[in-house]
Amino acid sequence: MMKVEKCPKCGSSELGKGKHSGYGVMFPVNKMSLGSDIEYLICTSCGFIIEGYVKKPEKFKSPLF
Repeated sequence: MMKVEKCPKCGSSELGKGKHSGYGVMFPVNKMSLGSDIEYLICTSCGFIIEGYVKKPEKFKSPLF
């Protein structure tokens, strides 16, 4: 994760974390897996999503082709 200290859109340093879970889970393509929650770094002033990432990236390790 990058070290972000302020929002690139509005300049606020009021940041928080959020996540998708349940039906918002990311699943690997062509692989049987339960998937992973998606987490976000969010500006709590303007709502801009600064970055998003899967919580368990190891579930996506496999050749693409």
